Amino acid sequence: MDQVNQHGLARIRSNYSRLSEKEKKIADYILQHPKTIIHHTINQIADELEVADSTVFRFCQRVGFKGYQALKIALAAEMATSVTDIHEKIQAGDDVGTVSEKVFRSNMNTLEDTLKVIDQKALHEAVAALIVAEKVEFFGIGGSAIVSIDAYHKFLRSGMQVHANLDAHMQLMAASQLRAKDVAVIISHSGSTKDIMDILHVLRDKNVTIIAITNFAKSTLSKQADILLYTVSDETEFRPEALSSRIAELTLIDALYTNVMLAKGESAQQALQDMRKAIALKRL
Repeated sequence: MDQVNQHGLARIRSNYSRLSEKEKKIADYILQHPKTIIHHTINQIADELEVADSTVFRFCQRVGFKGYQALKIALAAEMATSVTDIHEKIQAGDDVGTVSEKVFRSNMNTLEDTLKVIDQKALHEAVAALIVAEKVEFFGIGGSAIVSIDAYHKFLRSGMQVHANLDAHMQLMAASQLRAKDVAVIISHSGSTKDIMDILHVLRDKNVTIIAITNFAKSTLSKQADILLYTVSDETEFRPEALSSRIAELTLIDALYTNVMLAKGESAQQALQDMRKAIALKRL
């Protein structure tokens, strides 16, 4: 994806938890005053925040841009088309209705930001890999394991050979049985947990094609996966970033499933009809 076309605010939000205190100070300023950045030099921003020019420059690189000018161009493009962000952070004194609305707004934000950073080429590659796979195994630890089970639940309707397991040891065993013609879908917000690294090591040794659904930041998983699908989420005091990212992960799975079903045509529709017929036995 062209660096200039990658949205600056989404990149800053996704990397926020990994920034130093000085870098968070810069991030906060940009998130609150994105239009100001467009018209200011790096020296002006550094003076305003009482940090060194080099700190601002390193911040830009930390969130994925070559430098301050590249970040300014991305923000300018974003400001030209963006809608005012109405999401506010949840406060301790908020009533039930306000909290609920902010949670909905946060989820909407997550989906909008994730949509901005989706690499269409990677999405096409992921769909193509899933269509020809002899077997698809979904992996995820903790909260991401729930998403992996949701993916299994959906793709089971496609007639494909798919599987998922909640237990980390069972996932490691399943990874050891995959082959080069199979596909592994790893769902991990951080992309850096030990369990995921263990699974990744086994999959790489087996030459399995790996599709990663992970946060839009540098991680071991993002460096080693074959196909990368990124999510972006915003953290609040009462709602961790990983909680919000689950919505984007589920939606990416929906997009993959729908595209695969469409591509498989009649065979997928027949599998779906067979499953509906079987499930009908459970209805009274």
